[in-house]
Amino acid sequence: MTENLLQIAYKAIDDKRGEDIVVLNMQNISLLADYFIICHGNSDRQLQAIAKEVQDKAEESGYNIKRVEGFDSARWILVDLGDVVVHIFHKDERAFYNLERLWGDAPQLDVQ
Repeated sequence: MTENLLQIAYKAIDDKRGEDIVVLNMQNISLLADYFIICHGNSDRQLQAIAKEVQDKAEESGYNIKRVEGFDSARWILVDLGDVVVHIFHKDERAFYNLERLWGDAPQLDVQ
């Protein structure tokens, strides 16, 4: 079930041209979620479009959105889907926060 949600979120990001999509397997590393998806966009509007698409596609498939943070400022939008947490960054903020390095011990998954 979690893998299905992961695929839905990944495809939604890809459909809205999210860039450099990275999936981290957070199982046995964090209690926050099983997977983090990290991506970036190049404008506030693109970030908001990605976040909206993730929410819409998850809800259409029967999943609940736990919480969305940062939508209005659109610099770092977090979409909490429960077992999957999506981090949508503006390009500059992604480089600054560098979650991939912060969670460097988490294995990256190849999701297509």
